[in-house]
Amino acid sequence: MTRNMGTADRIIRTIIALVVGWLYFTNRIQGTLGLVLMVVAAVFLLTSFVSFCPAYLPFKISTKGKDSA
Repeated sequence: MTRNMGTADRIIRTIIALVVGWLYFTNRIQGTLGLVLMVVAAVFLLTSFVSFCPAYLPFKISTKGKDSA
């Protein structure tokens, strides 16, 4: 599993997940929409922690940038 996410991508996903979590726990979003958004937020957090997004694989997308080796 090679990393395919850059720093900016990881930061943006983390911020989005934190905002969705805050909105859910302050009851600004609720019901089915709230649950779906919380699942998406959990996936965003998981993928940002491991620096790998499986959805990028079929399209050969990488936001990591070039290696300087």
